[in-house]
Amino acid sequence: MAAAQGRLSDGAGGMDEAKDTEKDRREADTAPLPFRAAVDALRTARLRPQIEVEPTRPPQRLAPYTYALEAAVVDGDQDLADGRLVLLHDPAGHDAWQGTFRLVTLVRAELEPEMAADPLLPEVCWSWLTGALQTRGLTYGEPSGTVTRASSHYFGGLAARPAASQIEIRASWTPREGLGGVPDTAAHLASWCDLLAQVAGLPPAGPGDASVVTLPQRRGPQSR
Repeated sequence: MAAAQGRLSDGAGGMDEAKDTEKDRREADTAPLPFRAAVDALRTARLRPQIEVEPTRPPQRLAPYTYALEAAVVDGDQDLADGRLVLLHDPAGHDAWQGTFRLVTLVRAELEPEMAADPLLPEVCWSWLTGALQTRGLTYGEPSGTVTRASSHYFGGLAARPAASQIEIRASWTPREGLGGVPDTAAHLASWCDLLAQVAGLPPAGPGDASVVTLPQRRGPQSR
């Protein structure tokens, strides 16, 4: 697969973003203990070195408590794939989730032409998600999602550009809760990164191929 189409957000929030971040920190300090433990596990997870992960502004209306990460599979100055993972928590539970936590994701990458033409591509991409969870022995419920394949063809003044195809995976699932009602979010994050790596065309991670790659601040936009 070729490079993804830039980052999901540009990180240019200025003073408003700084205020929002401070507000998020205050809210996190008063959040329920299971949610705080789940977020701490996400923050300290060890990931393979080709994947850069950083916190981002979470959606505000999906659940009482939310936390979000963005990630990119990086090769030199190219992003091979990128995505967002959002942790939702409703202490009262949610009928559709069948639990108090929910993970929501978006993953996207560009495709090589021959791969984009494969009629089984959507089924294969969905199996990458479920397979990544199963490989790490994770239990989960109520999975749902979509796999979207899109192609762009250029005409007129843009006719010199080659046709481009993209794949986008949107999904959500309920992680099973462990001791204290806390799901193993670190393992779910690792599985999600496995999906990102597979979409980007990287080989499976080998033993010891992991390191902490959390970024304290967003990088500037890269040229594509």
